[in-house]
Amino acid sequence: MFAEEEARLLVAHAADPAMLAEMVRRRLDGVPLEQVLGWVDFGGLRIGVQPGVFVPRRRTELLAERAVAAARAVAAGGRTPVVVELCCGSGAVSAVLLAALDHVELYASDVDPVAVRCARGNLGERAHVVLGDLYGGLPAALAGRVDVLVANAPYVPLAELALMPPEARLYEPPSALSGGDDGLDVLRGVIAGAPAWLAAGGTLVVEAGAIQVDGISALMAGAGLRPTTVRSAERGATAVIGNLDAGPS
Repeated sequence: MFAEEEARLLVAHAADPAMLAEMVRRRLDGVPLEQVLGWVDFGGLRIGVQPGVFVPRRRTELLAERAVAAARAVAAGGRTPVVVELCCGSGAVSAVLLAALDHVELYASDVDPVAVRCARGNLGERAHVVLGDLYGGLPAALAGRVDVLVANAPYVPLAELALMPPEARLYEPPSALSGGDDGLDVLRGVIAGAPAWLAAGGTLVVEAGAIQVDGISALMAGAGLRPTTVRSAERGATAVIGNLDAGPS
């Protein structure tokens, strides 16, 4: 974003000159613009963010769009889709799903209590937001019923954390960024657990770094999912989709 656009947003958001001066000071200190404003534009929605919570990036809109498409396909068959967002952070992807679907049974989960609180504020009563490590906080009755699993799990390789912009390194929790040595530590858990939670014909959608596509695809295939990759050059985004076979008709 250009400095002029940032300045316009700060001026529009400030209630008075004193508030504007404080916001400018925080921004000059390096605090991310989204945390200074308290919100981020994601998928055409204003998503509330707060210190200590991962700020959703524009590239993740591809993930949200693919999750919406998979849920709409279920709805077109006459059923209310059951959707779970893991590693939900602020709940941005779930918010897009709620805006796009009139009827959806939606669960969002995160291991961080601060993120869970933020997501609850963004999603309101139309979603069940739970605290837990991946599938750990979900109701057991969801097993085998989930039509769409979506996750923007941390996938930055450990050695690359130091190369990230200071706004991310200093103001976002490392647990929301680091995926271990190869970036796949958390995604391994997401993919390994998916078949037990997905309904027949269900879909898993995850965000990925471009260099990790082969590794993620192999993990999905090993778990019994059929992987495909989608990319958006405009957003610099990559998502890998795994489909569980529908079984006998």
